[in-house]
This record gives sequence, C-alpha cells and structure tokens, in this order.
Amino acid sequence: MKFLKLVVGASIAVLIFLLMQMSTTPKEAASASDGQPAATMIRGVRVFDGERVWPKADVVVRDGRIQDIGEHLAMPADAEIVEGQGRTLLPGLIDAHVHAWGDARKDALRFGVTTELDMFTDFHQLADARRERESLAATDRADLWSAGTLATAPGGHGTEYGMQIPTLTTPAEAPAWVAARKAEGSDYIKIVREDLHVYTDARKMPTLDAATAAALIAAAHAQGLKAVVHASAQEQARESLRDGIDGLVHVFQDAPADDALIQLAKRDGVFFVPTLTVVAGFAGEKSTLATDPRIAPFLSAAQTQTLASRLPIGDANPALIANARESVRRLHAAGVMLLAGTDAPNPHTAHGAALHEEIAQLVAAGLSPQEALKAATSLPAKAFGLSDRGRIARDLRADLVLVDGDPTTNIEATRAIVTIWKNGRRVDRDPAAKAVAVAAPAYPPGVISGFDQDLAAKDGGQWMPTTDEMAGGSSKAELVRIDGGAAGSAGALRMQGEVVLAGSWPWAGAMLHPGTQPMQPVDVSSRQELVFQARGDGREYSVMVFSGNDAQARPSIVNIHPGKDWQTLRLPLADFAGADLRQFRAVAITAGAPAGHFQLDVDAVEIR
Repeated sequence: MKFLKLVVGASIAVLIFLLMQMSTTPKEAASASDGQPAATMIRGVRVFDGERVWPKADVVVRDGRIQDIGEHLAMPADAEIVEGQGRTLLPGLIDAHVHAWGDARKDALRFGVTTELDMFTDFHQLADARRERESLAATDRADLWSAGTLATAPGGHGTEYGMQIPTLTTPAEAPAWVAARKAEGSDYIKIVREDLHVYTDARKMPTLDAATAAALIAAAHAQGLKAVVHASAQEQARESLRDGIDGLVHVFQDAPADDALIQLAKRDGVFFVPTLTVVAGFAGEKSTLATDPRIAPFLSAAQTQTLASRLPIGDANPALIANARESVRRLHAAGVMLLAGTDAPNPHTAHGAALHEEIAQLVAAGLSPQEALKAATSLPAKAFGLSDRGRIARDLRADLVLVDGDPTTNIEATRAIVTIWKNGRRVDRDPAAKAVAVAAPAYPPGVISGFDQDLAAKDGGQWMPTTDEMAGGSSKAELVRIDGGAAGSAGALRMQGEVVLAGSWPWAGAMLHPGTQPMQPVDVSSRQELVFQARGDGREYSVMVFSGNDAQARPSIVNIHPGKDWQTLRLPLADFAGADLRQFRAVAITAGAPAGHFQLDVDAVEIR
C-alpha cells in the first residue's frame, strides 16, 4: 500500500496500467499453526510416484516434505489420516510451458499444477519467485521457473504486447544479451524463430536469423543456462537442433517430423513440449473443459473465457493439429522425451485446467496414460533440473494430488481431484474471482462517445490520457476535441503525443472508463463487438480491455492498424482473450514502440 500512497492524485488509469504490468508479491499463508495438521498420512492409496505405480501404499508428509512411503507404515500419532482406497496419489503436476502474470499461479494450483515453467513474462517477478520456490512455507500459488524476457528480433514475436523488449540483430550481441537476462534472474533462455507463415499469409513478423539464434544457444550454454526454442515451422526447428538446442517448446505444425529430424533430436537428448492444446485451438477445435463437471466449478470467469476463445491469426486450419499429433506420435515412438505444456493463458487454454487436456492430448497421440503422467511430473523435473519435485519419494517436497479413480489406465481421472497439497498443506480450491465477484450494473446500449460537443462519455464515463510516466517513462499524450469527425459528424477525439523509449514499457494514448468512477465495472456480457471510427498515422495501435474482479489484472489486447482515412473498426469482444464482459472496467487505445510522434483520431465509440 505504500506505493499507492505515493501516487495519490495521479491518473488512476496510469496507475492501473502500471500495476497490471508489475507482478505482485504472493501472500504466504501463516504456518502450520493455521489449523493444518502437523503431519498427514495418505493410507492404502494407489501411488504413481512419477516413474512407477505402487498398487497400494502409505505416504506420510511432515514439515512440507515426504517423510516416508511404503506398505503398512506405522501411523504417526499426530497425523491426519486420509483414506486412499479407490484413489490415486500423484506428484504435483508440472506445466512445462506457460506465461505467468496476475493470478496465473493461483489458478494453476487449484487444478493440481504445483510448478509452472514460464516461457516469457515480466522479469521483475523472478527474484520473488526464486525465494518462494526455495521455501517450504504455506502458499496459495504454484512455484515458478522462467525464461523472463525472450530473445527476438526488432518487431518480432514478443514485441507486440506493449512491453519494451531488448532485441537482437547480430550474433555478436548474443553474449551480452544472455548475460543481461541471467542478471535479471532468467532460469533459462527462450529463443523465438517465428514469422507466422505457418498460420497466415496476411501478416509476417521479423524473426531471428539462424546465425543469431545459434550464437544465443552457444552464449546460454557458456553461461550455464539451457536454451529452448519457439518454432512453428520444421526447418527452423531443424536448424535449432543442429545448433545444439536443449528443447523445443512447441512442436512444429507445418509438416510431420521427418526421420532425419527425429534422429537428430534423439541423438542429442533434446526434449519437446508439444503444446497440443493451444495448437488445437489454432486448428479450430473447441475445448470441453468448461463443461466438464470435474473442472467447471473451479474455473474463474477469465479462465472460462480463454477456454472458449481462439487466437485471431489466420483461418482455422485442422492440418495444424493433425501435423502436430503425427509428429508427437513419431517422436514418442523413437524415444524422444516429451513434456506436457499448455502455453496458458493463450486462447483455448487456462492455467492449471488445460494441463489435464494436454495430457489427454498426449495419450490420443500415442502415449500411454502412465507415460503422459511422467510427461507432467518426473520428466519436466529431470529436463529442467528440478531436483526436489516431480516424484513421490522420501525427503522430496510434498506437492501432491489425490484423485478418484486410476489415471494410469484412464488419463481423464486426473480431473477428479479430491485434495491438493502444496508444501505439505491442503490447497483451497475455491476460485477467488468467483467467490468475491461483485455484480456490475448492465451498461445501457447506444453510442458511448460521439464527441460532437466535448470529450464526455455517456452516463458519467470519462476519457483520460494514459502514459508510461508513472512507470518512470517519458512518453506524452494529449486528448483534444477536433471539429469535423467521421461521416460528417461535428467532432472527434484526437489523441496525440510522443512515445519515448525511456521506461520499461512505453505507451501513450487514451483510456475510457465507462463507469462513473475510474475502473468501476459495468456488465456488457450481452454485447458482441467494440465498434468505432478511426483514422491514424500508419503506426500500429493496441486496444486493451480491462476487466474482471481484479482491477489490477492484465488486460486483453487486440492490435489495430488504422489507415489515414476514416474507417469503421469492428473488434469482436470474443477476440479479447480472457476478458470478463460481466465486469468490463475500461478500454484503452495506445501507441507503443517504436519511438516517435503519434496521432490517432477516434469517433462514434460504441459497444454493440
């Protein structure tokens, strides 16, 4: 709260945006004195220990660790007894590909994912994450390892989210770039080889060339870090394998893996994180998790929304998932290590919940249920050097998941969770976003702002300038009403100013608060699209929707490219992945990198 007091009187819009980008320090529960038992015995339970199945065993947990595992153990006098008949005890699950911010790790833990391996997030949270994962204190979220900032080309994938990303263009820059990431706390290096050509012909992005990517791999290894690659095309994956990559964090989707590539991966012990769940979303498949009675009660509104959405890049293409599944089948048959990862919270995924879909996808692609469980427990721990988790064995961390049924024969039994323990303590599975959600008033239909007389919005709403100044940046924004708007209207809103690459996340533009107070939620769940007139200066702008029970949550973003003449922009609300339309708080239209002046005119704003 000290930080909040320092900025009283400043633009709340700016503050919220800053807080959205920053990671909050997790709250730790008190200690075992909060009513949790001193020890726990799970008795007479089937155990999958990460590597093999015990048909019937006892497991004793004390002080956050597994004290013992075996048959017919003596019952500790101070232990809570949990009967395991008809149930299976699993190691805490590990999602080997996520992007974590906001409540992501709380969401993950509710579904038994006790560890997340992040592939790109705000590096400012990494020091806290390291301290948390080394502790055995009670906690309400999964532990985190992360690549921090990813390696990409100027204007490449990863730069489109409004954050300033240190990019590379030559191999000579690689050693210093890797050293900077290591100093920030990155646990490994993620390298992007992606131009989107697998998904669409309409939009291409710059990407790292092979020489620069190879130099990054060498620099990472020289500094004691693993290097992993994002590649959706087989040729870029092949180049990365030749250059000594440790793992590929997607399986490519343009064609099934050929024999030469498979043998190269097998020879060098490279692991793959297929992320079939997110690929299925690209391909147009629909998730059923939100209607599964074992999953749905524990989803937040935002998770339900992302599961139902699809990333708007190109047309749905069933060949993408068909190629990915065939690659997984071939890689598995050859003995290449496969890890379960979801790419949450991208469309068609949700932190925690989607891992249960991912392991089912792996089984459908040829793994046995037990092999899929290894892909979500002991194998990611082995691949990333996580020595205290991923298995159920003496002295290891007591991250455990108890389920009804037998997921070693029916993989969907992982969804029937009975109890989760993190650091030996029971996890509360109540989705906080649902538990404390406040009903927002329905927002009346009609044009929000026509700007014929002034910059006011209907029903007391406000337009406010927003810039990165509160984050230590120097960008400027000014909002003015101009005469003569779209289609002969009397006026329009002009946002103008300058983007300066001095802060961590450069932005400048305008933010609309539809409620009578900044960030006050309204209900637009009956609406289908955000519609407005715009004319720009040729640069790309971001439209961000702030929503949900948490006013500090990360916004949902869609990028626009308005032309120099007035045009109607229709943005389906479904394209704002994760947006909770029942609690719609604000919408911002901002310019980001590159540096320089910007000018965008907006008129006739409406949520239809």
